[in-house]
Amino acid sequence: MAFVKLTKSKKNIQFREKVIELAGNAVIKCYQCGECSGGCPEAGAMDLLPNQVMHKIQLGDESVLHANTFWICSTCLVCSTRCPKGIDIAKVMEALREIVLRSKQSYLTLDSLEEDDLKEIPQIAFVSSFKKQTQ
Repeated sequence: MAFVKLTKSKKNIQFREKVIELAGNAVIKCYQCGECSGGCPEAGAMDLLPNQVMHKIQLGDESVLHANTFWICSTCLVCSTRCPKGIDIAKVMEALREIVLRSKQSYLTLDSLEEDDLKEIPQIAFVSSFKKQTQ
């Protein structure tokens, strides 16, 4: 089992607690077994594997918000099903999307997309963009 030294800064703790609040999960339970990453059908396109995302959240590392992983996640629930600790990792990915969208950072402007872009951008990015525009 891997041991995680949790950071104590107020900002780190607030970020970690925000993810836990939105996801309704005990992210701290993750012990980095890699089952989630091993079963993820989208892992090859991600810059961070799901277990690496979980580790960054445990550490309170907000740099995870700049990763493409949670935008590529198709919420297929394979990771959540495989987790021996019962963590709903797909819900954690949704929580990260929500945090970014709530911060009003625009990663996708639908008006500026060309037809080639429409074929390459993950569908979840469109869903998230529409969600942001309707809030």
